Amino acid sequence: MLIQSVFSLVFVASSYALVQDFCVADFSLPDTPSGFPCKDAGNLYGTDFAYSGLGVAGNTSNIFKAAHTPAFTPQFPALNGLGISMVRLDLADGGYTTLHAHRDSSELLVVIEGTICGGFISSTLVGYLKILNKGDIMVFPKGLFHFQRNCGKGPALAFLSYSSVMPGLLVTDYDLFGNDLPTEIVATTTLRDTAQFEKLKGVFGGSGSGPY
Repeated sequence: MLIQSVFSLVFVASSYALVQDFCVADFSLPDTPSGFPCKDAGNLYGTDFAYSGLGVAGNTSNIFKAAHTPAFTPQFPALNGLGISMVRLDLADGGYTTLHAHRDSSELLVVIEGTICGGFISSTLVGYLKILNKGDIMVFPKGLFHFQRNCGKGPALAFLSYSSVMPGLLVTDYDLFGNDLPTEIVATTTLRDTAQFEKLKGVFGGSGSGPY
């Protein structure tokens, strides 16, 4: 009897999960922990399930010579609740993504043009590095610090897909040099030179004037 009851509950839960094929985000209503409320399916069209925002190259005129153009739920409402998303990555000559991690998602990269060096560091501090050419793909597991660098000649283009609509982002440079903790304390605890640390805080917008 107990087993039958458990299976009945599982069946009911599964049935509820399959009631909706999709949930296009309705931004006129507030976000919730489980995602945005759904638009009325009776008012949806094919255009609601397509997005053309990744067709234009991003601006790589920055310190990293890189541009990320996202297709997350805020840009592409049809992704709401589906657990997938995508980013266009443009890398100029010498461009790179600084060491970063996605706490909520694994990442899959496919090279469209150029040559990209991809790498990540495992939780056991083993480094993995691969030179990727057009058509190659590489996976970056969830939560591990990784990077991509243009290691060819000319611009490089890749598309990144994620196993989450909002992958989350931890960037070592911004976290270290964009905060408002006292420079001397953070420099000491990270074994860095204080003067160099102060210079990098200027680059990334950090200060030493936060509340303590």
